[in-house]
Amino acid sequence: MALDIKIFETIIPSRFLSFTIPNPVLPAHLLRVAVLDSPVQLTESPQVAALIVPQTREPDWIFSTESGHLQLLLSSPGIARLILIGNNRINGPDSSPLTYHKRDDAQYVKSLENSLKPLFFALSPKVSVNDGIFDVPVLDYEDNLICSVVLERRAGIFVSEMLVEDIEIESDSELREFRRRLRFKRMPNLVQTEIRIVPQKVFELDRVKIGGEVKFRPDTKVLVHSYLIPMVASLSLIGSCIEDRFRKGLKPKALCLGVGGGALLSFLRTQLGFEVFGVEMDEEVLRVARQYFGLEEIQVCVGDAIEYVEKLASRDRVLNLVSGEDNGDCNLNHANVFDAKFDVIMVDLDSCDARNGVIAPPLEFVKKHILLAARSVLSDFGIFVMNVIPPTRLFYDTLIHEFQEIFHELYEIDVGNGENFVLIAKVSPVSSPLSECENKIEDSDLGKIPGFHKENLRPGDLTIAAFVKCMDSSPVEDMLQETVYLCAPRHLFAMFFLLALLFSHCVVLAA
Repeated sequence: MALDIKIFETIIPSRFLSFTIPNPVLPAHLLRVAVLDSPVQLTESPQVAALIVPQTREPDWIFSTESGHLQLLLSSPGIARLILIGNNRINGPDSSPLTYHKRDDAQYVKSLENSLKPLFFALSPKVSVNDGIFDVPVLDYEDNLICSVVLERRAGIFVSEMLVEDIEIESDSELREFRRRLRFKRMPNLVQTEIRIVPQKVFELDRVKIGGEVKFRPDTKVLVHSYLIPMVASLSLIGSCIEDRFRKGLKPKALCLGVGGGALLSFLRTQLGFEVFGVEMDEEVLRVARQYFGLEEIQVCVGDAIEYVEKLASRDRVLNLVSGEDNGDCNLNHANVFDAKFDVIMVDLDSCDARNGVIAPPLEFVKKHILLAARSVLSDFGIFVMNVIPPTRLFYDTLIHEFQEIFHELYEIDVGNGENFVLIAKVSPVSSPLSECENKIEDSDLGKIPGFHKENLRPGDLTIAAFVKCMDSSPVEDMLQETVYLCAPRHLFAMFFLLALLFSHCVVLAA
């Protein structure tokens, strides 16, 4: 049935339509045209924009699904209608190729853009035409992806479809950078988990390629998600208390609400020596985390994180606790792992509804009784750390207010990516982690490193990376690798000093 072009004369919130047309540049092929209107009416004279999908990336959920299309629209402020143009997949989404290699298609895109101007005009709302708005801007989609290969597609009970992919990304250094990602179809533009991967065997870099014969393994010594680093840096608030735990032969305890691929949990266990417990809604996600992301020897409760915290606070029977492949019920009254309270709770949960954009934490978490339950299972010096992606200022202000009502001190770190904030709430007062570390620095391993100069430190103006740059001796970089990434016990204090430097960027919201 022929499509009536008049239906595009008005903006209808959330309307999504797709159809095919002959490719004017490659006549033997078809183009898929997808049109999505914004969920909300933005202006009386709506702005329309178009985006041409990079060649061979058409099967990517970012471009082939309504949820991905919506996220692209929401990330383009002021756009009321977004038109996606890409090569048509003949056999549908499930038969799409598993690999992608970036092409230099600038000439093709330019030719296609010029040929499609009449179509863009026809797909513009009537009010825009009447207002004399004839120019439809063509947006550029740019990321650092060089190539990718899908390792597995799987459907979970709660998260629905997901995929694991190995990728190579552009790097600022001469070294090539390989990553592994976990993405969900419901919000394909959001990378749920990303870790660094390295070849299992030593190869010349020129011989290594994604999707080739070389096998990769997870590198759990580093964190690549920008917001995870400040979350870990928050531990400098209680660095002396954690150090005291280790001196007594005890491991500090961490509860992680939201597991995903388990990058944060693995880092806390393998690099910082924590005893880690996690809560994840979907058991299939846990299988993927163990198989592809190096999640090992960590006890995980399968269930709803909010319900789990409430049950943990009341010491009722909890959800199914699994360690490795062993499944079985666990009662808090006789589970040794819960004999002591947690030293830190880290929350990395997001909303399941793509139509509202990315929201973290879910709206259900911003309630006083949930935060009270969380506080009750923290130790006297414990901290509550949360990744926050606020949809509105009101949401963020409400969350901050609830924290201030319940916790003694509250800190904020702006991750600097225009999206994430990290909130750190303290059960009891705490001294400045940077000043505390500086008082001990001359006696620490860090103070003995050749090239280290205490006067080089600038509180409030240093990150770990900047700290390395201000040093003039290679042993400093070696120590940084060992303390932050390997975290040998003898260097534990030095590690917390470096974390304190990063934490010095935080803002005190309440004390």
